[in-house]
Amino acid sequence: MTASEALIVAHGAPADPAPQEAAMHALAGAVAARLPGWRVRGATLAAPGALEAALADLSAPIVFPFFMAEGWFTGRELPRRLAAAGAVGLRQLRPFGTLPGLAALCAEAAAAGARGAGFAPAKTALLLAAHGGALSHTASLTAEATADALRARRLFARVVTGYVEQAPFIADAARGLCPAVCLPFFALAAGHVSGDVPEALARAGFAGPLLPPIGAHTGVPGLIAAALAGAG
Repeated sequence: MTASEALIVAHGAPADPAPQEAAMHALAGAVAARLPGWRVRGATLAAPGALEAALADLSAPIVFPFFMAEGWFTGRELPRRLAAAGAVGLRQLRPFGTLPGLAALCAEAAAAGARGAGFAPAKTALLLAAHGGALSHTASLTAEATADALRARRLFARVVTGYVEQAPFIADAARGLCPAVCLPFFALAAGHVSGDVPEALARAGFAGPLLPPIGAHTGVPGLIAAALAGAG
């Protein structure tokens, strides 16, 4: 295996794959800029032929799943797609949402969002909006672990979680929180972030700012680069 190659893979948006595919190319470029001598490519599973094209440009990359938790996509679908493309035996790292430094980025993003809205973080509630799962709680366990890490920092008055696909649902978690900020615990700004989350906040009468998803934070390329360098 070539330790100076990496492939960053996200789910993407099947209904409109191009924007998220472009976002993954940009992320790969930002990660490569922090890893001199490395070749880094990005792709989504949703864009037809994108994974295959990225693999054709690499020999035996380390695979980094740009997902928020372990689950069916990281454990079954991504390995299946890699194997179908002829990429067998590649080293796959744990997903983005499990990186040790992610809670610190969440704290930084949420505190900056609170201050930008004129709120003191210590008097502000943080709503961590995540995907969750109707059939499996693996995704919510990762979000809850991040929430616990944020609570341990004692930076915010409260840290609560709300989910798209399981209770507590985002609208229920958001109702009555004031002052508060909402940080989407998502990798990409796809359908859930642009539709489900703001719609749930509107139903709850949530008046605080909705921040960009944590995957868009400027510190993310550095986190991924550190994980790849440590693996290589």
